[in-house]
Amino acid sequence: MENDQHHAHAHHGPHAAGDAASLNRIAVVLAFVSGFALTIVPLLRHGSTLRAALRIALAADTASVAIMELVDNAIMLAIPGAMEAPLDSFLFWGSMGASLVIAGVAAFPVNRWLIARGRGHALVHSNH
Repeated sequence: MENDQHHAHAHHGPHAAGDAASLNRIAVVLAFVSGFALTIVPLLRHGSTLRAALRIALAADTASVAIMELVDNAIMLAIPGAMEAPLDSFLFWGSMGASLVIAGVAAFPVNRWLIARGRGHALVHSNH
């Protein structure tokens, strides 16, 4: 019986780790999709083709979203218990809020640099 309990526990660990890695990938994909959608939808409403809107969104948002994801995830991992905190806890939402503010500050210089060179969201605004 002891071997059965040990086997069940050992099997549960890697499975849970695999589930967490899968959820992390889904979260990152959703961050990129939602970030691009926030750029693409107004361009489509303004009359851009889907292909043109996708190209502009990729040029405008890829660096910004990537930096925000890296910083946000690093902060969440650095705060003890934040990744395991339940969704209804202050620890989760406080950590998430702080990590997003810090991530926004980290992405700001890159966005400013891109806009100053007519790239990034300058492309978006030139198409409105």
